[in-house]
Amino acid sequence: MNAYIFPGQGAQFVGMGLDLYENYPIAQELFEKANQILGFSITDIMFEGTPDALKQTKVTQPAIFLHSVILSKVLGDSFKPDMVAGHSLGEFSALVANGVLNFEDGLKLVSQRALAMQKACELQQSTMAAVLALADDVVEKICKETPGIVVAANYNCPGQLVISGEVEAINIACEKMKEAGARRALVLPVGGAFHSPLMEPAREELAAAIENTIFNKPSCPIYQNVTTTAVIDPEEIKKNLISQLTAPVKWTQSVQNMVKDGATLFTEVGPGKVLQGLVKKIDSNAQATAAGLE
Repeated sequence: MNAYIFPGQGAQFVGMGLDLYENYPIAQELFEKANQILGFSITDIMFEGTPDALKQTKVTQPAIFLHSVILSKVLGDSFKPDMVAGHSLGEFSALVANGVLNFEDGLKLVSQRALAMQKACELQQSTMAAVLALADDVVEKICKETPGIVVAANYNCPGQLVISGEVEAINIACEKMKEAGARRALVLPVGGAFHSPLMEPAREELAAAIENTIFNKPSCPIYQNVTTTAVIDPEEIKKNLISQLTAPVKWTQSVQNMVKDGATLFTEVGPGKVLQGLVKKIDSNAQATAAGLE
């Protein structure tokens, strides 16, 4: 069975999507439509902007969404998922790919999500840190015992977790992780504590937008970050998507469940190769590749 997976924030690079724009009329049409919907020329930033301009959350999230979704449209009839999943932001790309959201609504929600997250980041100094080579339960225990807000936010693959929270709490937790035997506990260059309780203002704002958007019946199940299991009910998909902002991204568990349910080939649709690498670390027998164009 074919599992299509969609990357999240961090996969962006200057020049992303330019080959699609130049070679496929459908891509050009959708990129131009995106510029109108967003009210600024995101294509200028994607194709020839500076890394700093592309790194702003309000640009990064729509840029990655556009690259992924437009690539899936360009693939045409060869794009046949039996199941889909997306890492954090990538869940929105996955929902357009399996027909739950249309292109316009998906892009509007991603833009609203990015702006809401940016605002939440500005309310309080917060950050995230990558923890390598430490068992999940040890990371969770240290987070629980550290004063202040700090939680496990991304279960990327066994031995690679990201924690999220207040700056001081993250710094204390990182020291404790190293003492407990972590190979590294490294603060990441991000603007805030994504997938933590500090995103509650953004969750409330996004919830209103999601509730007012039409969600269709999907063409195949989506394995959502919050529940990690196959979901096809549009109302349940909505609920999980709202919870996602303050809940952890359980990528390891999602991939494990997809394999258990028959996934034999994972195809990453979008910029970068991060998810392919994670899939192979989660299940060494899994086949993982990039969505290529003939």
